[in-house]
Amino acid sequence: MFSLKNRVVVVSGASSGLGAQMARGFAAQGADLVITARRLERLESLAEEIRTMGVKCLPLKCDVTDSAQVNEAAAAAEKEFGKIDVLVNCAGSAKNAGVLGMTNDEWDFTMSADLTSVFYVTRAFANIMKKNMYGRIINIASMYGLVGNPAIDTVAYHASKGGVVNFTRAVAAELAKYNITCNCICPGYFATELTESTLSTEEFTAYMKATVPLGRYGKEGELNAGAIFLASDEASYVTGVILPIDGGYTAI
Repeated sequence: MFSLKNRVVVVSGASSGLGAQMARGFAAQGADLVITARRLERLESLAEEIRTMGVKCLPLKCDVTDSAQVNEAAAAAEKEFGKIDVLVNCAGSAKNAGVLGMTNDEWDFTMSADLTSVFYVTRAFANIMKKNMYGRIINIASMYGLVGNPAIDTVAYHASKGGVVNFTRAVAAELAKYNITCNCICPGYFATELTESTLSTEEFTAYMKATVPLGRYGKEGELNAGAIFLASDEASYVTGVILPIDGGYTAI
């Protein structure tokens, strides 16, 4: 089960962190990859690694907040592989501040990077999927898209990820007639370039241990199983699902 051989998987935000981890996970299941991010040199390094796993990999420089670049990347991916089977929307960034002090620019930056970009990328690649009447769209939101938190003020991040959660449901309902599913993963605390400086502090580690039932941060690769399942043929009747992978944070 869960073989992705002969499937083409697109992963945005694949130059580091969770995107790179999932790209490796899909390659291990036999998928060919299209990996996108702004840092092409990192993508090319990851592509070399992925090709040693016996699959194809196309690295494409793409700023997901620029719809023209997104459309160009989609066209290049379709030209290379002729189809797109799976899309993983993992790219994102955020400015952290609370509602009382957040600036307009900080809000707009976060919404553009974490919500509007998901719309741009989904629109571009879902139109390719529609041609073949097959697709799996997986949006990477956050457990912070489901709940608030008292540990760090990051109101725009909460709002954008909550938007991704309901965007997922809307897309699932709209695209079902094309045999395209759309689901959402909500990661908990995983160490990435964006989060490591916060997660490594004694204060935040103590907060995590008090609020995460499993009592630890997520480990590298622990998101892959959920993504691989949602990308698989076996998940053909699963759409509109919001899947927290958070050590139990949202269960209490």
